[in-house]
Amino acid sequence: MKGVLLVNLGSPESPEPKDVKPYLDEFLMDKYVIDVPFLLRAFLVRGIILRKRPEESAHAYKKIWTDEGSPLIVLSERMHEKVKPLVDVPVALAMRYGTMTIEKGLKELHDQGVTDVLLLPLYPQYAMASTMTIEVLAEKIRKKSFPDMKLTNFPAFYNKPGYIKVLSDSIKNNLEGFDYDKLVFSYHGIPERHIRKTDVTKSHCKIDGSCCATASKAHEFCYRHQCFETTRLVVEQLQIPEDKYTVTFQSRLAGDKWLEPYTDVEIDNMPAKGIKKIAVVTPAFVTDCLETLEEIAMRADEDFKSNGGEEFLTIPCLNDDSAWCEVVADWIKDWAKQE
Repeated sequence: MKGVLLVNLGSPESPEPKDVKPYLDEFLMDKYVIDVPFLLRAFLVRGIILRKRPEESAHAYKKIWTDEGSPLIVLSERMHEKVKPLVDVPVALAMRYGTMTIEKGLKELHDQGVTDVLLLPLYPQYAMASTMTIEVLAEKIRKKSFPDMKLTNFPAFYNKPGYIKVLSDSIKNNLEGFDYDKLVFSYHGIPERHIRKTDVTKSHCKIDGSCCATASKAHEFCYRHQCFETTRLVVEQLQIPEDKYTVTFQSRLAGDKWLEPYTDVEIDNMPAKGIKKIAVVTPAFVTDCLETLEEIAMRADEDFKSNGGEEFLTIPCLNDDSAWCEVVADWIKDWAKQE
């Protein structure tokens, strides 16, 4: 019997420091997120970062928290509830971090008699710190607790026509009536070393401005290439002129070099260049969360205007958009038909 496990990032149980701290500990101690030896990672995370970050993050979470709870959880659950009736196989929802664990999701499917699971991480582009960590943990849990269960990993959907269509339509609808100077495609940042680590050729990804545009089997797992390709396909579909859009990367941590250009730096500098009206879309996320609601819709908006910007439009994620849910359902149906 077939079934599907949708997996998103996760969230603290509440926006209080006492709940934010263990969530951040689980997230930042993931060796695919901060990919350094355990003792160094423990020193960085537990000895330095978790001394101040829980209070700061709790403050940010409080700004976006709703009466129903964490926006990411609430919106993921709404999407899940819309997808379920569209397909003929069981569909469960889990989170990589927090209490809605992958193990609980697999058990839910197992208890319904599912023996063949499609693992569908809700990340359009492949990255160590998102897709890979979900796949690795799911396989570890499967081997330990559900050895008779088969797992199939759904590939990154950054260039799938259905996804590009609903993303493009969402952008077009939100831009209607807004005479923008620049459309910013802001993707979540990752350290450059992650790009090199996921390069299956061990030689292609030089991050030199040309490798992402040069055909290679490395692109199957190259986050940077996939971000640029998502942008290219959307821009092509919407026929946006080259001078009207830009690609940036947000949410970096201090330390090693991360993918550039940085969203905050680029947006802050735009008013001085005469770019007074901007729209920002965040296609590394399909669900609105701290990084989109607080970092972009609140902080980036405020910083842009304080630097002389006039109008700032945040384009929401796909969330539980009906057309998006239908696309996911179609992917599930296509997989369920396979022998």
